[in-house]
Amino acid sequence: MSEIGTVTLPGGRRVPALGQGTWHMGEDPERRAAEAAALRAGVERGLTLIDTAEMYGEGATESFLGEALDGLRDRVFLVSKAYPQNAGRGRLRRACEGSLKRLKAERLDLYLLHWRGGVPLAETVDAMEALRDEGLIGAWGVSNFDADDVEDLLDAGGDGCAANQILFNLTRRGPEFDLLPLLDKLSMPAMAYSPVEQGRLLGHPALDAVAGRHGATGLQVALAWLLRRPDMLVIPKAGTVAHVEENRAAADLRLTDDDIAELDRAFPAPTRKVALEML
Repeated sequence: MSEIGTVTLPGGRRVPALGQGTWHMGEDPERRAAEAAALRAGVERGLTLIDTAEMYGEGATESFLGEALDGLRDRVFLVSKAYPQNAGRGRLRRACEGSLKRLKAERLDLYLLHWRGGVPLAETVDAMEALRDEGLIGAWGVSNFDADDVEDLLDAGGDGCAANQILFNLTRRGPEFDLLPLLDKLSMPAMAYSPVEQGRLLGHPALDAVAGRHGATGLQVALAWLLRRPDMLVIPKAGTVAHVEENRAAADLRLTDDDIAELDRAFPAPTRKVALEML
């Protein structure tokens, strides 16, 4: 098993390209033990970037992570996201402190604005920078920002933005037309959420054909397709240790030019602007 590739954030922090998502985790009592075991197994296997949000279960997922990651905090790159209505100066600090309390953490490594709302971006930038200056967060970024939103963010003084978390997978390739080229130009990493379209990609004939040539699974092919891009962070969710191990193996899968061509035929790249989608 090879080392997981890394992505360097603005500021020089290197993080694993393959991490762990947590949407809906901790909400079903019957699954909590398996989910906690999966998260801890992921950390042991190098999937140390863990993404969450105050929106997930209205804080329940953050509280679950605070328990599940007990004793592992110093090994984890912890990401959370704030509601847009909390993006103002006073409210953002309270939201951040609430997330930290639930996560049982002293600081977030990366704090994201979950999506753009009504608070002026310049005010959000100032609030994020203040949290970073105080040491409550290591870096800040955004989520669900399309190309024009990123341009507006820069105009608002947001050149300190460290990442943009977006919906991007084989069936949601719109960002390739303009958003990803812009992020590449800015050296701003993208973070792909729902990388297998919440499981709906699985079973597609093209994925299965490529997977069969590599002795892999369709899920692993979908993740490897994303991981082949530089400056791309990928955060699949796994609720069992077996699923974590399947995700981890995707980091070792190298797709060929023929594989990529076959996937392009099945999932065509955009030829025009497509508005950024959200889940």
